[in-house]
Amino acid sequence: MTTTPPVRQIRDISGLLDHASHVLATRMAAAFTELGITPRAYSVLFHAQETERTQIQLAELSDLDKTTMVVTVDELEKAGLAERRPSATDRRARIISVTEAGERAVERGTAIADRVHREVLESLPGPERDVFVSALTRLVDGPLAEPVESERGFGGARRPGNTARV
Repeated sequence: MTTTPPVRQIRDISGLLDHASHVLATRMAAAFTELGITPRAYSVLFHAQETERTQIQLAELSDLDKTTMVVTVDELEKAGLAERRPSATDRRARIISVTEAGERAVERGTAIADRVHREVLESLPGPERDVFVSALTRLVDGPLAEPVESERGFGGARRPGNTARV
């Protein structure tokens, strides 16, 4: 017996968003090779430069687990872009401080990230760009702001409140 598969009534936005996210991440990673750091390292530097933040706070903002954060900060320290310092308010915590070389990397990295985003958005006709960004922003600030817990769990779910990306 052969059955006819069901016909989707609504476009698979999960697949579209997953694919777009993956391809954009690969473009961003390729673009950041000219700077010699990863988009992940740039994200940590960017957020560390904004204000004094602990390693844990930066991991949350950059959507990194503890192990990945430690490896990333190790790489940044080795490259002379950041350094760990004791927190003035909590001696158990470490602040990630951006060096002068790190500040230059953030400046160049911001130009790279803006360029990649601009190139992607320029593939849309002008009026559609604003509508697309506005609609996507409303979705991630609204119904797609928080992951939903389920009994079975979901590998790879992002932590609540983390929308920081390059």
